[in-house]
Amino acid sequence: MSRPDRTSRTEQEIDQNLKRVYEDVANQELPSRFTDLLEQLRAKDAAATQKDGENDS
Repeated sequence: MSRPDRTSRTEQEIDQNLKRVYEDVANQELPSRFTDLLEQLRAKDAAATQKDGENDS
């Protein structure tokens, strides 16, 4: 086996393993602390948007 073939096969295996790991992580449920934080941020954003709308009147 030549060196380029070996490198190519190794790179393909690395690519496949990285994709597999990424898929596993991407499919995990978001921890509740993050969903809670997102809810808080959305509430602050909504309040700021509403306040800005009142100031425009």
